Amino acid sequence: MKSIAVLIPCYNEESTIAEVVHSFKKYLPDAAIYVYDNCSNDRTAKLAEAAGAIVRKVIDKGKGNVVRKMFSDANADISIMVDGDSTYDASDAPQMVSIIESSHADMVVAVRRELSDQAYRGGHKIGNKIFNFILKALFKSTFTDVFSGYRAFSKRFVKTFPATTNGFDVEIELSIHALTLSIPFAEIESKYQERPANSHSKLSTFKDGFQILSRIILLLKETRPLFFLGIISLIFFLLSIIMSYPIILTFLDTGLVPRIPTTVLCTGLIIISFFSMICGVILDSISQARMEAKKMHYLLF
Repeated sequence: MKSIAVLIPCYNEESTIAEVVHSFKKYLPDAAIYVYDNCSNDRTAKLAEAAGAIVRKVIDKGKGNVVRKMFSDANADISIMVDGDSTYDASDAPQMVSIIESSHADMVVAVRRELSDQAYRGGHKIGNKIFNFILKALFKSTFTDVFSGYRAFSKRFVKTFPATTNGFDVEIELSIHALTLSIPFAEIESKYQERPANSHSKLSTFKDGFQILSRIILLLKETRPLFFLGIISLIFFLLSIIMSYPIILTFLDTGLVPRIPTTVLCTGLIIISFFSMICGVILDSISQARMEAKKMHYLLF
Protein backbone atom coordinates (compact mmCIF):
# COMPACT_ATOMS: atom_id res chain seq x y z
CA MET A 1 0.00 0.00 0.00
CA LYS A 2 1.35 3.41 -0.96
CA SER A 3 1.97 5.98 1.74
CA ILE A 4 -0.01 9.22 1.61
CA ALA A 5 0.72 12.62 3.12
CA VAL A 6 -1.63 15.60 3.29
CA LEU A 7 0.34 18.86 3.26
CA ILE A 8 -1.50 21.96 4.49
CA PRO A 9 0.16 25.39 4.22
CA CYS A 10 -1.35 27.77 6.79
CA TYR A 11 -1.24 31.36 7.89
CA ASN A 12 -3.74 32.51 10.53
CA GLU A 13 -6.37 29.84 9.89
CA GLU A 14 -7.44 29.13 13.48
CA SER A 15 -11.12 29.24 12.53
CA THR A 16 -10.86 26.47 9.92
CA ILE A 17 -7.74 24.37 10.42
CA ALA A 18 -9.23 21.84 12.85
CA GLU A 19 -12.12 21.19 10.47
CA VAL A 20 -9.73 20.69 7.55
CA VAL A 21 -7.58 18.22 9.52
CA HIS A 22 -10.63 16.25 10.72
CA SER A 23 -12.15 16.08 7.22
CA PHE A 24 -8.98 14.65 5.66
CA LYS A 25 -8.60 12.19 8.51
CA LYS A 26 -12.13 11.04 7.71
CA TYR A 27 -11.58 10.47 3.99
CA LEU A 28 -7.91 9.42 4.16
CA PRO A 29 -7.65 7.63 7.51
CA ASP A 30 -4.23 6.15 6.73
CA ALA A 31 -2.67 9.42 5.61
CA ALA A 32 -0.25 11.48 7.65
CA ILE A 33 -1.56 15.04 8.05
CA TYR A 34 1.05 17.80 8.13
CA VAL A 35 0.26 21.44 8.85
CA TYR A 36 2.98 23.91 7.91
CA ASP A 37 2.45 27.06 9.96
CA ASN A 38 3.85 30.13 8.21
CA CYS A 39 4.41 32.56 11.11
CA SER A 40 0.77 32.64 12.25
CA ASN A 41 0.03 34.98 15.14
CA ASP A 42 -3.13 33.17 16.21
CA ARG A 43 -3.85 29.64 17.49
CA THR A 44 -3.49 27.86 14.15
CA ALA A 45 -0.59 25.65 15.26
CA LYS A 46 -2.16 24.68 18.61
CA LEU A 47 -5.53 23.82 17.12
CA ALA A 48 -3.95 21.83 14.29
CA GLU A 49 -1.90 19.80 16.76
CA ALA A 50 -4.95 19.24 18.97
CA ALA A 51 -6.83 17.95 15.91
CA GLY A 52 -4.12 15.33 15.34
CA ALA A 53 -1.91 16.95 12.73
CA ILE A 54 1.87 17.04 12.72
CA VAL A 55 2.76 20.73 12.91
CA ARG A 56 5.92 22.18 11.42
CA LYS A 57 7.02 25.80 11.37
CA VAL A 58 8.16 27.76 8.32
CA ILE A 59 9.89 31.02 9.24
CA ASP A 60 10.19 32.56 5.76
CA LYS A 61 6.86 34.16 4.85
CA GLY A 62 5.15 33.32 1.57
CA LYS A 63 3.31 30.31 0.19
CA GLY A 64 6.15 29.48 -2.19
CA ASN A 65 8.55 29.18 0.75
CA VAL A 66 6.09 26.89 2.51
CA VAL A 67 5.69 24.65 -0.55
CA ARG A 68 9.47 24.41 -0.91
CA LYS A 69 9.74 23.27 2.72
CA MET A 70 6.83 20.85 2.38
CA PHE A 71 8.27 19.22 -0.72
CA SER A 72 11.74 18.95 0.77
CA ASP A 73 10.29 17.17 3.82
CA ALA A 74 7.80 14.94 1.96
CA ASN A 75 8.75 11.29 1.57
CA ALA A 76 5.31 9.79 0.96
CA ASP A 77 4.50 8.01 -2.28
CA ILE A 78 1.59 10.41 -2.83
CA SER A 79 1.31 13.94 -1.48
CA ILE A 80 -1.85 16.05 -1.38
CA MET A 81 -1.50 19.80 -1.05
CA VAL A 82 -4.55 21.70 0.15
CA ASP A 83 -5.16 25.14 1.63
CA GLY A 84 -6.18 25.33 5.28
CA ASP A 85 -9.17 27.63 4.73
CA SER A 86 -11.84 24.90 4.47
CA THR A 87 -12.90 25.90 0.96
CA TYR A 88 -11.92 22.61 -0.70
CA ASP A 89 -13.81 19.32 -0.50
CA ALA A 90 -11.85 16.57 1.27
CA SER A 91 -14.18 13.90 -0.11
CA ASP A 92 -12.42 14.25 -3.50
CA ALA A 93 -9.05 13.24 -2.03
CA PRO A 94 -9.52 9.44 -2.44
CA GLN A 95 -10.33 9.94 -6.14
CA MET A 96 -7.23 12.08 -6.61
CA VAL A 97 -5.11 9.41 -4.93
CA SER A 98 -6.68 6.73 -7.11
CA ILE A 99 -5.84 8.65 -10.29
CA ILE A 100 -2.19 8.98 -9.25
CA GLU A 101 -2.06 5.25 -8.48
CA SER A 102 -3.85 3.99 -11.59
CA SER A 103 -3.29 6.36 -14.50
CA HIS A 104 0.40 7.17 -14.09
CA ALA A 105 -0.43 10.87 -13.80
CA ASP A 106 2.09 12.71 -11.65
CA MET A 107 -0.21 15.58 -10.74
CA VAL A 108 -3.97 15.83 -10.27
CA VAL A 109 -5.57 19.28 -10.07
CA ALA A 110 -8.94 19.85 -8.43
CA VAL A 111 -10.76 22.30 -10.71
CA ARG A 112 -12.93 24.52 -8.54
CA ARG A 113 -16.69 24.55 -9.06
CA GLU A 114 -18.18 27.32 -6.93
CA LEU A 115 -21.14 26.40 -4.76
CA SER A 116 -22.11 30.07 -4.43
CA ASP A 117 -21.29 33.45 -5.95
CA GLN A 118 -19.50 34.40 -2.72
CA ALA A 119 -16.97 31.55 -3.02
CA TYR A 120 -14.83 33.62 -5.41
CA ARG A 121 -14.03 37.31 -5.07
CA GLY A 122 -14.89 39.08 -8.33
CA GLY A 123 -11.33 40.23 -9.00
CA HIS A 124 -9.92 36.76 -8.34
CA LYS A 125 -12.40 35.14 -10.72
CA ILE A 126 -11.58 37.56 -13.55
CA GLY A 127 -7.84 37.24 -12.86
CA ASN A 128 -8.06 33.46 -12.94
CA LYS A 129 -9.67 33.54 -16.39
CA ILE A 130 -7.11 36.03 -17.70
CA PHE A 131 -4.11 34.04 -16.47
CA ASN A 132 -5.56 30.76 -17.73
CA PHE A 133 -5.83 32.40 -21.16
CA ILE A 134 -2.26 33.76 -20.96
CA LEU A 135 -0.84 30.33 -20.12
CA LYS A 136 -2.83 28.77 -22.93
CA ALA A 137 -1.42 31.31 -25.39
CA LEU A 138 2.20 31.23 -24.20
CA PHE A 139 2.67 27.64 -23.04
CA LYS A 140 -0.13 25.79 -24.89
CA SER A 141 -1.67 25.08 -21.50
CA THR A 142 -4.61 22.71 -21.19
CA PHE A 143 -5.16 23.50 -17.52
CA THR A 144 -8.64 24.63 -16.58
CA ASP A 145 -7.75 26.13 -13.19
CA VAL A 146 -4.06 27.01 -12.83
CA PHE A 147 -4.56 28.64 -9.41
CA SER A 148 -6.19 25.71 -7.68
CA GLY A 149 -4.52 25.11 -4.31
CA TYR A 150 -5.84 21.55 -4.12
CA ARG A 151 -3.52 19.11 -5.88
CA ALA A 152 -2.17 15.59 -5.59
CA PHE A 153 1.38 14.69 -6.60
CA SER A 154 3.47 11.60 -7.11
CA LYS A 155 6.74 11.40 -5.21
CA ARG A 156 8.59 11.81 -8.49
CA PHE A 157 6.90 15.16 -9.15
CA VAL A 158 7.54 16.42 -5.61
CA LYS A 159 11.21 15.55 -5.66
CA THR A 160 11.94 16.98 -9.12
CA PHE A 161 10.07 20.27 -8.72
CA PRO A 162 12.59 23.16 -8.36
CA ALA A 163 10.28 25.47 -6.30
CA THR A 164 12.02 28.78 -6.95
CA THR A 165 9.15 31.15 -6.17
CA ASN A 166 8.33 32.58 -2.76
CA GLY A 167 4.71 33.74 -2.92
CA PHE A 168 1.26 32.94 -4.27
CA ASP A 169 2.68 32.43 -7.77
CA VAL A 170 3.74 28.92 -6.78
CA GLU A 171 0.69 27.36 -8.48
CA ILE A 172 1.78 29.00 -11.74
CA GLU A 173 5.24 27.50 -11.32
CA LEU A 174 3.76 24.07 -10.62
CA SER A 175 1.65 24.27 -13.77
CA ILE A 176 4.41 25.55 -16.06
CA HIS A 177 6.80 22.93 -14.68
CA ALA A 178 4.36 20.22 -15.75
CA LEU A 179 3.79 21.81 -19.15
CA THR A 180 7.44 22.39 -20.07
CA LEU A 181 8.54 18.88 -19.07
CA SER A 182 5.41 17.24 -20.56
CA ILE A 183 4.62 15.70 -17.17
CA PRO A 184 1.33 13.78 -17.31
CA PHE A 185 -1.41 15.39 -15.26
CA ALA A 186 -5.16 15.06 -14.78
CA GLU A 187 -8.00 17.26 -13.58
CA ILE A 188 -11.15 16.53 -11.62
CA GLU A 189 -14.03 18.84 -10.81
CA SER A 190 -14.29 19.66 -7.13
CA LYS A 191 -16.79 21.64 -5.08
CA TYR A 192 -15.46 24.96 -3.84
CA GLN A 193 -17.24 26.77 -1.03
CA GLU A 194 -16.87 30.23 0.40
CA ARG A 195 -14.70 30.91 3.42
CA PRO A 196 -16.34 31.00 6.84
CA ALA A 197 -17.35 34.48 8.01
CA ASN A 198 -14.37 34.79 10.38
CA SER A 199 -11.79 33.62 7.79
CA HIS A 200 -10.11 36.03 5.38
CA SER A 201 -8.18 35.60 2.13
CA LYS A 202 -4.51 36.62 2.20
CA LEU A 203 -4.36 37.10 -1.57
CA SER A 204 -4.15 40.69 -2.81
CA THR A 205 -5.85 41.01 -6.21
CA PHE A 206 -3.50 43.61 -7.71
CA LYS A 207 -0.24 43.13 -5.80
CA ASP A 208 -0.20 39.35 -6.16
CA GLY A 209 -1.62 39.64 -9.68
CA PHE A 210 1.42 41.68 -10.79
CA GLN A 211 3.71 39.22 -8.99
CA ILE A 212 2.08 36.31 -10.84
CA LEU A 213 2.39 38.11 -14.19
CA SER A 214 6.06 38.80 -13.46
CA ARG A 215 6.59 35.12 -12.68
CA ILE A 216 4.97 34.09 -15.98
CA ILE A 217 7.23 36.48 -17.92
CA LEU A 218 10.31 35.22 -16.06
CA LEU A 219 9.43 31.57 -16.69
CA LEU A 220 8.72 32.37 -20.35
CA LYS A 221 12.21 33.88 -20.62
CA GLU A 222 13.76 30.85 -18.93
CA THR A 223 11.87 28.14 -20.83
CA ARG A 224 11.27 29.79 -24.24
CA PRO A 225 14.04 32.39 -24.67
CA LEU A 226 13.90 32.36 -28.49
CA PHE A 227 10.19 33.18 -28.42
CA PHE A 228 10.65 35.82 -25.68
CA LEU A 229 13.61 37.58 -27.29
CA GLY A 230 12.13 37.08 -30.74
CA ILE A 231 9.19 39.25 -29.73
CA ILE A 232 11.58 41.93 -28.45
CA SER A 233 13.57 41.68 -31.69
CA LEU A 234 10.43 42.06 -33.77
CA ILE A 235 9.30 45.12 -31.78
CA PHE A 236 12.62 46.92 -32.30
CA PHE A 237 12.69 45.91 -35.97
CA LEU A 238 9.19 47.28 -36.61
CA LEU A 239 10.00 50.51 -34.74
CA SER A 240 13.06 50.96 -36.90
CA ILE A 241 11.12 50.34 -40.12
CA ILE A 242 8.33 52.75 -39.13
CA MET A 243 10.76 55.53 -38.16
CA SER A 244 13.04 55.05 -41.18
CA TYR A 245 10.29 54.79 -43.80
CA PRO A 246 10.01 58.57 -44.54
CA ILE A 247 13.82 58.88 -44.51
CA ILE A 248 14.12 56.11 -47.11
CA LEU A 249 11.47 57.75 -49.32
CA THR A 250 13.30 61.09 -49.13
CA PHE A 251 16.61 59.42 -50.02
CA LEU A 252 15.06 57.67 -53.04
CA ASP A 253 13.61 60.98 -54.27
CA THR A 254 16.52 63.34 -53.57
CA GLY A 255 19.57 61.22 -52.83
CA LEU A 256 19.90 63.00 -49.50
CA VAL A 257 19.64 61.62 -45.96
CA PRO A 258 17.76 64.13 -43.75
CA ARG A 259 17.31 63.95 -39.98
CA ILE A 260 20.65 62.35 -39.15
CA PRO A 261 19.79 61.75 -35.43
CA THR A 262 16.69 59.77 -36.44
CA THR A 263 18.75 57.79 -38.93
CA VAL A 264 21.28 56.93 -36.23
CA LEU A 265 18.46 55.91 -33.90
CA CYS A 266 16.94 53.63 -36.55
CA THR A 267 20.34 52.03 -37.12
CA GLY A 268 20.67 51.42 -33.38
CA LEU A 269 17.21 49.83 -33.24
CA ILE A 270 18.11 47.46 -36.08
CA ILE A 271 21.33 46.48 -34.29
CA ILE A 272 19.42 45.83 -31.03
CA SER A 273 16.89 43.76 -32.99
CA PHE A 274 19.67 41.69 -34.56
CA PHE A 275 21.49 41.03 -31.30
CA SER A 276 18.22 40.18 -29.51
CA MET A 277 17.54 37.47 -32.07
CA ILE A 278 21.10 36.13 -31.87
CA CYS A 279 20.89 36.02 -28.04
CA GLY A 280 17.54 34.24 -28.33
CA VAL A 281 19.05 31.54 -30.55
CA ILE A 282 22.01 31.01 -28.19
CA LEU A 283 19.90 30.99 -25.03
CA ASP A 284 17.39 28.64 -26.66
CA SER A 285 20.13 26.06 -27.13
CA ILE A 286 21.15 26.44 -23.47
CA SER A 287 17.51 26.22 -22.38
CA GLN A 288 17.03 23.02 -24.38
CA ALA A 289 20.08 21.48 -22.71
CA ARG A 290 18.74 22.42 -19.26
CA MET A 291 15.33 21.01 -20.17
CA GLU A 292 16.86 17.73 -21.25
CA ALA A 293 18.76 17.52 -17.95
CA LYS A 294 15.54 18.16 -16.00
CA LYS A 295 13.71 15.50 -18.01
CA MET A 296 16.48 12.99 -17.40
CA HIS A 297 16.36 13.71 -13.67
CA TYR A 298 12.58 13.34 -13.71
CA LEU A 299 12.64 10.08 -15.66
CA LEU A 300 15.43 8.56 -13.56
CA PHE A 301 13.78 9.32 -10.20
